[in-house]
Amino acid sequence: MKGEITLSHCKIDHPLEDVQRKLESQKDFLPADLYKRCEKFLTQPRSQSLLNELFHLLKKYDLASTEEKENRNQQLNKLV
Repeated sequence: MKGEITLSHCKIDHPLEDVQRKLESQKDFLPADLYKRCEKFLTQPRSQSLLNELFHLLKKYDLASTEEKENRNQQLNKLV
């Protein structure tokens, strides 16, 4: 399906600092409560796979369609 995120195929590990920067760059586009939950989520040690998943859900969030944002919001809510 077009626009679907395939996390299992990503070969890049995203360090915590990169994920934090990506979250900050999308702050103005995320629902405020979801941004705060993501921010809190990153204050605890997380596995590399969770960091990668969060990064990819945030990647180009600002460019996503309304439908895609809703889908990502659901996935983000499950994650955090």
